[in-house]
Amino acid sequence: MTAKITHGELDGSPSVTLTIGDFSATIVPTVGMVVASLTHRGVEVLGQRGGLAAYRDHGSSFGVPLLYPWANRLSGVTYNVGSVAVDLHPTAMPLRLDDHGLPIHGLLIASPRWQVTGTSCTTHFAAITAAIEFGAYPDLLAGFPFPHRLELTHELGAGGLRTTLVVIAEENLPVPLAFGFHPYLAPGGDRSSWRIELPVRTHAVLDERGLPTGEIERAEEGWRELGTDAYDDLYLSLAAPAIFRVETPERLIEVSFGDAYRCAQVYAPADADFICFEPMTAPTNALITGDDLREVTPGSTFAASFEIRVRSR
Repeated sequence: MTAKITHGELDGSPSVTLTIGDFSATIVPTVGMVVASLTHRGVEVLGQRGGLAAYRDHGSSFGVPLLYPWANRLSGVTYNVGSVAVDLHPTAMPLRLDDHGLPIHGLLIASPRWQVTGTSCTTHFAAITAAIEFGAYPDLLAGFPFPHRLELTHELGAGGLRTTLVVIAEENLPVPLAFGFHPYLAPGGDRSSWRIELPVRTHAVLDERGLPTGEIERAEEGWRELGTDAYDDLYLSLAAPAIFRVETPERLIEVSFGDAYRCAQVYAPADADFICFEPMTAPTNALITGDDLREVTPGSTFAASFEIRVRSR
């Protein structure tokens, strides 16, 4: 088995395609380092929605985008972490607001600031790494004033795609950890035939804005038919190993969370042809509530990985 790396263009943006065995993954570094495509035996297994152009031009997510420095949304436009107070203003930073006027998906959606630092290719995998010096951009620091470096690697192997984000705290302030990813999975076929497995133990009750109320319920672990059920659910504690699955008569897709990811959002609108198992380092709104909010101490690093694996039936 031989891996290869191909440089090209996707919808007018430079792209890098990793290929090995049955898999091919296309990454677009200048548009958020997004995984724009993942194919298995020639079949696309990521939800495309509006595609790269809608993501680049309007922030409409697809594929596998990074949500940084917070996943999901915040309950307001101010937050405090320790002695640091932050005011979020769309005119001063690359901030998006949801339909309720709440900050959503962080500050790096479709960011052009990723710089490729290396690619590697062996007989076993192909990989690309890019970095952002967060402290080099005043508009990013205005929304998250904790100077640090990010390194993001997408590595494609014989079983699927492994994504690793490394946070390197470089200066005097610790860096809060509230990020996540939003993989859109497209198993294909009739949604009524999909079965999902959720390795979950507790479920957060959400209000009409999608924010945790503070009430926690026991969650049902295991397999279930998806059918016409809709999900936009936050799970606060996960079973081990935390492997989320969706299966159809044609294929099985798994999202395996590394230990750094303690929470998950499951998103599947009733009429959608995709489902999302979103790895999160902290619950929704953690920058404001402080709930389960960890930090990277100055001079230290934090690495978080997850894998998307696919098998044909």
